Amino acid sequence: MQWIDEIIKKHNQEEQGRIQFSGAILISTKGEINYENSCGFSNRSDKIKNTTNTRFGIASGCKIFTAIAICQLVEKGLLDFNTSLGDIGIDLGQLDSAITVHHLLAHTSGIADYFDEEFMTDYEGLWKTMPMYTMTSPKCFLPMFKHSPSKFAPGTQFSYNNAGFIVLGLIVEKLSGLSFNHYVQEHIFLPCGMHDSGYFSMDQLPERTAIGYVGNDGNWKTNIYAIPIVGGPDGNWKTNIYAIPIVGGPDGGAYTTVHDLDKFWNALMENRLLSKELTEKMLYPHARESEYIHYGYGVWMIIDHNKVFKFFVMGSDPGVVMQSSYYPASKTQAHVIANANSGASFIASQIDANLFE
Repeated sequence: MQWIDEIIKKHNQEEQGRIQFSGAILISTKGEINYENSCGFSNRSDKIKNTTNTRFGIASGCKIFTAIAICQLVEKGLLDFNTSLGDIGIDLGQLDSAITVHHLLAHTSGIADYFDEEFMTDYEGLWKTMPMYTMTSPKCFLPMFKHSPSKFAPGTQFSYNNAGFIVLGLIVEKLSGLSFNHYVQEHIFLPCGMHDSGYFSMDQLPERTAIGYVGNDGNWKTNIYAIPIVGGPDGNWKTNIYAIPIVGGPDGGAYTTVHDLDKFWNALMENRLLSKELTEKMLYPHARESEYIHYGYGVWMIIDHNKVFKFFVMGSDPGVVMQSSYYPASKTQAHVIANANSGASFIASQIDANLFE
């Protein structure tokens, strides 16, 4: 698959040396690895190179874990998709009590989002008034949206919503008796064999974890402390921990590897995380964003001529961009994760075109 190397080269040339692809790529079919490669540095200061075993943040790419957690609780009979917020018994301020679990999973709840991606772009700016080091659990996010008016009536529109997945995380905690992150570790990561994955605290990152870098035109910063460092390999760049919450949760922020993502999709599609019925429910197109792009529960899908071309998750935060795809017709997977804000979407789209032209 030398054509993938050419795609990376094309991306880097088009960026004119400003933001070179820095991350890892893995492609497999029916459990057999067809291609794996890595580029750039996980730590630019010490020139530690990325590998395909490097752990990367995946931002909203882990909303699918939240959806699976909820589906597992449904399977246990602890709630159902029509359960309303009014029935759950969590103090959610002024949120519409008629909103159901289904609405939250499918981004059709209408609740105000603490970071509404339809018109907000400065995610890092959120933490100027709400310090990122205080965001240690789902409940920490509630004051940022629970008293805000709804955008629309539940079930009437699709609007991608981070706050809705925060509420889902609170539901997981209430019904399981575990912290959200502990639940996912025990009931999703471990059963999949995802031993390199976790919701790691930014000030206690384990070995082989990439630092995220943001910026352009050679002016970089990472998600570690915003302390200037002079003379980086791409000009002036800085580290950045204050750009994202100190620890991830239900709406994003887990760390994983391309190999662990491969294990995850295998487990999901083999019905090892959920029953066949619940897996199909999760992967059903419950909402539509555009002509071809639909949303299930925690997962995007492209549907063409009534057939699913691919299921995928994607994420973007300061210093994080990723896309992880599963193509059901061939049982092929493609995972692209980067620790710089460029490359993953372009490379993923080119993989689509080359694999299935």
